[in-house]
This record gives sequence, C-alpha cells and structure tokens, in this order.
Amino acid sequence: MDSQYDVAIIGGGVIGVCSAYYLAQKGVKVLIIEKGEIASGCSYGNGGLIVPSHAIPLASPGALGNGLRWLLDAESPFYIKPRFNLDLFTWLARFALASRKDQMLRSMSAMRDLLLASRALYDELSQTAEFDFGFEGNGSLQVFLSEQGLQGGVEEAQLLEEFDIPIKVMDALEVCDLEPALLPTVVGGVFYPCDAHINPFRFVRGLAEKARGLGVELLTGTEVLGFETTNGSVAAIKTTRGAFHPQKVLLAAGSWSPEIGHSLKLNIPIQAAKGYSLTYQNLDLSPKLPLLFGEAHTVVNPLGDALRVAGTLELAGMDFSINRRRLDAIRTSAEQYLPGLGQARLLEIWCGLRPCTPDGLPIISRSDSFGNLFITAGHAMLGMSLGPITGKLVSQLMSDEKVDFNLAPFNLNRF
Repeated sequence: MDSQYDVAIIGGGVIGVCSAYYLAQKGVKVLIIEKGEIASGCSYGNGGLIVPSHAIPLASPGALGNGLRWLLDAESPFYIKPRFNLDLFTWLARFALASRKDQMLRSMSAMRDLLLASRALYDELSQTAEFDFGFEGNGSLQVFLSEQGLQGGVEEAQLLEEFDIPIKVMDALEVCDLEPALLPTVVGGVFYPCDAHINPFRFVRGLAEKARGLGVELLTGTEVLGFETTNGSVAAIKTTRGAFHPQKVLLAAGSWSPEIGHSLKLNIPIQAAKGYSLTYQNLDLSPKLPLLFGEAHTVVNPLGDALRVAGTLELAGMDFSINRRRLDAIRTSAEQYLPGLGQARLLEIWCGLRPCTPDGLPIISRSDSFGNLFITAGHAMLGMSLGPITGKLVSQLMSDEKVDFNLAPFNLNRF
C-alpha cells in the first residue's frame, strides 16, 4: 500500500490524536498509524484529570528524596524494579541532575505555561467539539490524613501560587463541607480551582472522530517495522500494511517512541513507568470533585456512573504484568479517605505505561537528524492535561508557523 499524505503520525493516543486534529484544521492531509486501537494505551484507563496544579515536574528535590526511601519498597508510590539496564542507569543519573531546585524552578515556569494554555483549550473544546467528553472545570481537592502531610502539601501549594497557580488552603471542616463524601479523618487540604476532569477515553475517541470528519485517516492494527531514509529525510514508513511516503512524520508513540526511534538511530531518553487504575461502580455517596489523596499519591475521578482510582509509578520497563501488591496498596490507601470504597463493585483493573523523560518535561521537537521528522512524547502522567496544547504546538511547528511558546525547554537535543 502506498499513499501520499502531508503528515503521518505514529501513535493514536491523546498526543497523536490532538496533533492530527489541529493539523487537519489547517487543511493538512493526515494519516494516523496505530498498532492497536485509537486510545487503547494510557489514553484509555488513566485518571482523566486536567491539572495545572501539577506544574512541579516529576524531577524535583522532593521526588529524589522520596525515591531513595521508596526504591526497594514494592508498594511505594514510586518504585524502581531492580534490574541491570544501561538505559535505566543513564536515565536515573539525568533524573538526579534534573532534580536540583534551580532546574526544577526553570522547568516549572515552562510547564505552567503549557498546562494553563491546555486547560483553556479544554474549555474551548467543551464548547465547540460537539461531543460530550464529561468535562467539568470545577477544580480539584487535595486532602491529607496527617498534619505532617498537610504541611508538605501546603508548602508545595504555596510554591505553585508563586507561579500564578491559584490555591485555597482549607481546614478539615472546610474540606468536608466542600466534599461530604470524604471520611471525617482528613485533617485538611488544598483546593485548586483551575483543575478539571474528563472521561479520557471518550475525549480521545471523540476527537479522533472529529479529526476523521476533517479528513484524517485512521489506520489501526498497524505496526511500524522500520523506515527508509534518504538525503537527511524520512522517505518511507514501513508497516505491517505496506509502506507510506508522507512529506512529514510525527513520532508520538508514547513509551514505544524510543524503540521506534532506535531504528532511525535516535536516542530518545524515555523510561516506561507503569501506572494502575481501578474503576468501581459509583458509591452511594460519591465525590463530586476529583480528589488527590496526599499521603497515598493516588487520584480519584468521578466518571458519571463510575469512580476511577489511579496512581503509582513503577519503572519496570515495557512490562504489562499486574503487580497485585501495588493494586492492593492503591485500594487500601484510598479506603482511608473514602467510605464505602471497600464494598464497592470493582468494574475494571487497568495498567498502562506512562512515558517519562528524566527531567520531567515532554519532548516537542523537530529532529536534528531528519529534516521532515518531528517528535513529541514523554508527557509522563500529564499526557491528558497537555494533549490539546501539544497538538496545537505540533501543528504550528509542522506548518512552519510562529509557535505560541518557546519550545527550547522541550527540544530533544537538550539531552
């Protein structure tokens, strides 16, 4: 099979679909190549939170300190499965360097700008996209069970406030008044009014259909086998359904991006971090707001007639095996905050591989090696939050237009 496209996008998750949508709005002829189904990876079962409150990157002094404490605890929120792997060792060394406070503060400024811009695009899409993806922009509530945890949460919130992320610190009475579904054992919390939540699967599938209506072709069940290159350009994408010769290529394959990039001799320093979610039938007294459980490092998203609990990062490579201990840790920790969760009917267990860069910033970049190749990946736990703005920036970058933000912090050549 051989067709001519302006752009071929490798990857049918939130990043690839948002990029296709914004490119198609410019009249670009786009092909999405996806080895599974649209939104079959992390876009399916993630927490579904849109969180400007998460402008602090994963690489931070706090994460490094906790990481040393958590490394060998298989039930910890951030766990590294012991194994000999040179890429992992290199990633961890870069992670340590990026976790310095000065680097974290520079990264926060860049992340804040993208997160707030993406939040505004969700507002726009909720009005114009003409499909329901469960968008509710009423904020999120982070709650704590201990005074020590609350103090740490307030300090983090005050840092975010310095970066123009609005916050409201609440005592136990205010928290339970705002969210009666919580157990009265919570000691306080922080309300983030800019946050929102969606049904992630419905968003990505719905936007893919909107993109299809704009002329985007969706080629699912198709795996990339390699490339042909000539004169510093990608001339063809070889797939299980033939070769394609687009004018430009976007690699947006999440945790699979390093492996695909390797066939082009590209070094894309991404580690796959396994995350889990448990989706329950809605509780009799279900939360109205998305909740972030401070000590447990888990989130809860009310999804209409269901409730999703999500969390943990497990650096275990490209491993989809279910670790029961980690699932049990998510469930039991969440039960300390929400009454009735232990008796709720479990509808689905899910795990997915989040693509993490060592400095916590995504890659949104033109390739230095191939003039018609662009790369966007490494959004970690913020793929859903950053999907729309990433897609818009990619569409500007690939159309040789003026880009809304300085993309230097997100260039692949920073590594």
